[in-house]
Amino acid sequence: MRDIELLSPAKNLQCGIEAILHGADAVYIGAPKFGARAAAGNSIEDIRKLCSFAHPYGVRIYVALNTILSDEELVQAEKIIWQLYQAGVDALIVQDMGITQLNLPPITLHASTQMDNRTPEKVRFLHEAGFKQVVLARELSLQQINDIHRQCPDTALEVFVHGALCVSYSGRCYASEHCYHRSANRGECAQFCRLAFDLEDATGKKIIKNRHLLSLKDLCQIDILEQLLDAGVSSLKIEGRLKEVSYVKNVTAAYRQALDSIIASRSNDYQRASLGNTQVTFTPSLEKSFNRGFTHYFAQGRIPDISQPHTPKSIGERMGTVKEQRNGTITVAGLKPWHNGDGVCYIDREGMLQGFRVNSANGNKLIPAGRIAQIPPRTLLYRNYDQEFERELSRPSATRKIAVTWELNETRSGYALSVKDESGLGATLHFPAEKQDAQTPQQENIRRQLSKLGDTIFTIDNRPQSIITRFFRERFIPPSLLTDWRRQVIERLYMLRRIHHRQELSHDRESSHPFGYEHLDYTGNVFNEQARNFYSKHQVKHIEPAYEQTHQEDSTLMLTKHCIRYALGWCSKEGKPMPYQEPLFLRSADGRCFELGFNCKRCEMTLKADSRNRAQY
Repeated sequence: MRDIELLSPAKNLQCGIEAILHGADAVYIGAPKFGARAAAGNSIEDIRKLCSFAHPYGVRIYVALNTILSDEELVQAEKIIWQLYQAGVDALIVQDMGITQLNLPPITLHASTQMDNRTPEKVRFLHEAGFKQVVLARELSLQQINDIHRQCPDTALEVFVHGALCVSYSGRCYASEHCYHRSANRGECAQFCRLAFDLEDATGKKIIKNRHLLSLKDLCQIDILEQLLDAGVSSLKIEGRLKEVSYVKNVTAAYRQALDSIIASRSNDYQRASLGNTQVTFTPSLEKSFNRGFTHYFAQGRIPDISQPHTPKSIGERMGTVKEQRNGTITVAGLKPWHNGDGVCYIDREGMLQGFRVNSANGNKLIPAGRIAQIPPRTLLYRNYDQEFERELSRPSATRKIAVTWELNETRSGYALSVKDESGLGATLHFPAEKQDAQTPQQENIRRQLSKLGDTIFTIDNRPQSIITRFFRERFIPPSLLTDWRRQVIERLYMLRRIHHRQELSHDRESSHPFGYEHLDYTGNVFNEQARNFYSKHQVKHIEPAYEQTHQEDSTLMLTKHCIRYALGWCSKEGKPMPYQEPLFLRSADGRCFELGFNCKRCEMTLKADSRNRAQY
């Protein structure tokens, strides 16, 4: 039986707590520095508080420290890692191999997706180098994931199941650094791929104007979770360390419910990686949280409709079509209810995203706030802000409780009260007490008092015989005594739950097995001497410095599985000819030009800075 982990993001302490309450088995959060989302750093004290909240549930806390570091920064990183370990962190998510050469505590390491983990050979290498869990590239298919699992059965595999997609293989994007000196590998991505571009051919002819040709839809794998588990995945990751708390609540709850349904039907194969049953006060709906439209990406093979060329912004949920617009009122053909204050968007005739706020909603009639352009009939409307849903999520919206059973036994000198939680962990306290005979049965009174678990993380187990009493004869115990005993035993169990959680320790990181290649170019992201030493130990003879240190001419700035030719219907492997003269170029609004290359054998696209002066176009 395999433990299955739902891994949720946390922008901050509040998001982390809500992720746990809404069903996460693990939470990943940014370190004070050196995370791939520089704007999502957290203090050691907040991370300590999150660990303290999480561990009684058996929930693990992972900290992202996954940028490449300079030699000077490694000294700071080592200090931070020790502080994180002492705060109770369960694992570090890292990219820079230089970290493995530091004087580290015995903390578990996970290999970030920034390492570009796509092959069984790479995953096996990382496992032998001491990494317990590997975050796979988002571009992999179910079959490729299964192949990795079969060849690396002892390595825990983590995959993204929801959220924003990088168009480039993670760790292999240098466009932001090239254009703006903001390195994605240093946590400062400027989101180059979300920009609008013109597509031009070799003669300068504009094929497409002002479209977000590199911007992808958002990932959503909620309907193929079971296939991912069967392929060998053990950790299901939700993207979003910059997302707000309502996103974390909604998406975590949706995946928790879907995963619980699978585990319930496959209990011989899979089990939850943490404890506690989550109850939410709302109906989760993925479309109601930030999304650019959804895609399976390459999980089930290549499909054409993975990009969102009209906008990099959220489009939300599909609501209906415009029936008519008259006298400042829009009538919508659709069944979903609207609310005052909703945000509405649509794609206009020019293919641009437009939107407005609803001032007043009466059934399917909307009065926009302010004047808006005439919208053609049958235009599809989306709601990208649901006023009522967001208001509901702004309030407390979930509880998470660990089920317990009680046993109250009479002893020679009084009573022994025992409690056991759903994992089998238990506590027993003995209470000397004067015994009083009861004139009537007391089981219901005892049940009532022991069931009052209030604001604790525990709840009474709803199965039969959740409370057992064993007395020599019918006894009366004053409710005040039972209340005091219950409080003491529950406090002991809570303390035991915190003590019972153990950080997984990792001791042996010394290794010298061959990396598999003798040459490592700039895409190895070697940014410091310790990383260089690591690869030298693993028999790499020639190691180039990271792109951030050299800005090598004619470097590939992006390597992508997304192919613009394929998306536009010009795939040579499918025998569809290109109607324009190659090479093709992307030109941004600021005049920068980039050449596209197509490796049709590998089904990959590259983007490079255009070496020629194309200003005449």
